[in-house]
Amino acid sequence: MDNKESQSKKDAEKELTAKEERFTLDKNEEQLGELSEQDAAIEEELQQETIEENEEAVREELRATSLSGESNQQPPQGGSGKIWAIISAVLAIALIIVLIKPPFGGSSDETVATVNGVNIKQDRLYDALVTAGGKATLDNIITEELINQEAKASNIEVTDADIDAEIDLIKKSFESDEQFESTLAQYQMTLESLKKDTKINLTIRKILEPKTDVTDDEIKQFYDTNKDTLGTPEEIQASHILVATKEEADAILAEIKQGGDFAAIAKEKSIDTGSKDNGGDLGFFGKGAMVPEFEAAAFALKINEISAVVQSEHGFHIIKKTAEKAAVIPTFEEKKEEIKRQLVATEANELSEAWMTEIRAKAKITNTLSPEASADPAATEAPAAQ
Repeated sequence: MDNKESQSKKDAEKELTAKEERFTLDKNEEQLGELSEQDAAIEEELQQETIEENEEAVREELRATSLSGESNQQPPQGGSGKIWAIISAVLAIALIIVLIKPPFGGSSDETVATVNGVNIKQDRLYDALVTAGGKATLDNIITEELINQEAKASNIEVTDADIDAEIDLIKKSFESDEQFESTLAQYQMTLESLKKDTKINLTIRKILEPKTDVTDDEIKQFYDTNKDTLGTPEEIQASHILVATKEEADAILAEIKQGGDFAAIAKEKSIDTGSKDNGGDLGFFGKGAMVPEFEAAAFALKINEISAVVQSEHGFHIIKKTAEKAAVIPTFEEKKEEIKRQLVATEANELSEAWMTEIRAKAKITNTLSPEASADPAATEAPAAQ
């Protein structure tokens, strides 16, 4: 009897222990589930904040680039810049959504991936993309619609010729058409998508330019401050022979002084692969294009004069100056209209943020993805598109 009671007691204790373990496990799983949901919510919030920050940065960068509208601005280093990376970040999700969910057809149950034999359908990917970036993408579309409505109300139209002219200005920031096209490809953009963004910014500029007030005194002050950079700076043409040691450079310089042909020696002995095949010719360049030691020596030479051995971070140079172009400073009358266009564009850029806030505030907007961003239903409607 005692043995049976003892066994029953042990069985009861085991069952109680098992229940406690199950309870603890269930509690841990519940907590982990809550943490996972919290992590997912935090991650989604961070993604949304990043997208919105990038979107705002794009607007500012594109406005600054497009509204300036002048080809004499300093181009980005290497023909690219922050603008391309930002555009890519903002447009990537919208581009993917269009590709997988075409507006005119396409099957939502098409398999886009498989995992251990389990199919992942196209609509699952689409829904995930909308969750990750749908709010920012829809807000972009709302903003574009507001701008278009304001343009129609003001009888403003941006033509294909306007867009092409602006694209030509952008291309001038690059060393070649090939570099421009490779930069577009690098950031997964096309010429058509760039034209679309350009049209939006030109529209904003045309709407706001009549609201600007640039005076003749401001134009003259800008000219006086910047006239040295408005024209063509001084440039020289030079050739060089680059070698690794001073001993070799001294020997080559002695050979040239004894009548040796500079171009022939450059082809034979220079280690600068970019210029040696042209007899060391570097073409025309202005100040700031070369390393300081080379620049100082080259600009100090007279035409056809040959320098002493010049050391730089690249090695040892022998330099021959072959031509020069004096700086050309344009007159105020020659640059007056160009300066006015630039100042008007800059002022329009400064007005754009407040203007966007104003037209959104007066618009009647319903946004189902972001109800808190919807305008007051009693707000004045924006001009209706015709």
